[in-house]
Amino acid sequence: MCGVKGLGVRGWLLLGLITVVVLAATGVWNPFPAVWDWVDRSKPISEPDVVWQQRVGGTPKSVTIAGDTVIVEQRTRVEARSLANGAQLWERKADWAAVAGSDRDPVVAVGKLLDKGYEVLDPTTGVVRRRDERAIAVWTYRNLLLDAYCVQPTDCTLRAWEPRGTTPRWTAFLPGVHSGVLADNPELLGTRRLGAPRIDEGVAGPESVPPLLGFPVDGRVHVVDTATGRVLQNVEPGREERLAVVGGRLLRIAATSRDGTCYFVLTAVDPATGQQVWRRNGVNLRTADYAGCVQREDPQGARNVLLGVAPDGREAVLDGYDGRLLLVGAEGEKVLAVDDRYAVVRSADKRSLFGRELSAEGTRWTRPAGGKSGAALTPYAGLIAEEKPSRLIAVEPRSGRELVLLRTSANALAAGPHGMIIGEGREIGYVRWGAGAAAVPPPDEGAVPAPDPGDTWRPPTDQGSCGPKKELCADGK
Repeated sequence: MCGVKGLGVRGWLLLGLITVVVLAATGVWNPFPAVWDWVDRSKPISEPDVVWQQRVGGTPKSVTIAGDTVIVEQRTRVEARSLANGAQLWERKADWAAVAGSDRDPVVAVGKLLDKGYEVLDPTTGVVRRRDERAIAVWTYRNLLLDAYCVQPTDCTLRAWEPRGTTPRWTAFLPGVHSGVLADNPELLGTRRLGAPRIDEGVAGPESVPPLLGFPVDGRVHVVDTATGRVLQNVEPGREERLAVVGGRLLRIAATSRDGTCYFVLTAVDPATGQQVWRRNGVNLRTADYAGCVQREDPQGARNVLLGVAPDGREAVLDGYDGRLLLVGAEGEKVLAVDDRYAVVRSADKRSLFGRELSAEGTRWTRPAGGKSGAALTPYAGLIAEEKPSRLIAVEPRSGRELVLLRTSANALAAGPHGMIIGEGREIGYVRWGAGAAAVPPPDEGAVPAPDPGDTWRPPTDQGSCGPKKELCADGK
């Protein structure tokens, strides 16, 4: 009895630990899993909290919403999780993964680096729908999947597939693609997207395939019609030129060094006929690094539009198809995000963000912002990342109505029809549109006048009801 009383605090703790170990070993009671769950429990990555939060196997390389699933690409693995609750549906080894197809019929293409071939998986079950053993490159879009294989370095075949198709829609010959195995979505000659801190560059998911694609092969550009597979042009750029395929046109960008500056000339050619269709002088598409005006970058823009700097220093958005000015900012304003329909612009004093519709003059919405705000546009929402305080905000691109307002230091990883995935480290979570959104009055249908850009660079106003690029007009005129 005296021995028990003399155990002291350390002795009682040791006795208790021995008792717990004995109970756990005999299966009577095991508290360790619950204790570990408590220690390993992740704190919420946003306020208000997300619908679900899960820790994935490794730091994500990319995250994509594919129908009712979330595809998480990691360094050596890919996994699928339920969009409803975040539960893991399947996992497999893969060095790269890319989603193709729309929200209704998505698929996941996976493969291994340095190995030819790839597999097309069902995103819900992980079941292989189609397998290829020859392809060295894969490009994924909402309405098409392209791959290429080569029997010789100068004898390659480009194939187009429906995302869930089993036979190619068309094939085309290319005199090479590139050396080595290129994995998913090798760079083509198009536009260079604007980046934003804390918003992943692939947040919008796969886009619809452009009408024309430019494949660089041995210093030349092969322009392919994605509807038929016909190779329309095989062009070599001039010594001071850079080529890009944007908006169904082959764009020749000439940069000449003279008088201590760079002079730019943009010429758009119809690849089907080889005829020039529009030309603009003095627009800087930020392709040159000013070291002798050498052009090492693709032009800035997105889809069918180009973002450049006008001769008077103001930023301008051009239509790649016909060269029209769709938007000209005021002095000091900066375009943070742009697509075919809208632009998010930061004011010259860096205190406000403007939402502007390219098919109409004027500002659709205005909201306060900090000097380090970033933005991105997706088919489902406009995303805004702010610092001090750290927040992620989603708005309707046209009205500016808030869909989500989160106090979080996490990144926006993927957007979908009903919400978005955010993540920090290995933690990812799903938030539905409407979570934490402030009460916003109905949008005013009357546009707020924008600053007058002046007569020289004023976009045309006679667009009528045909749309910003007259795509709804029967004759395109």
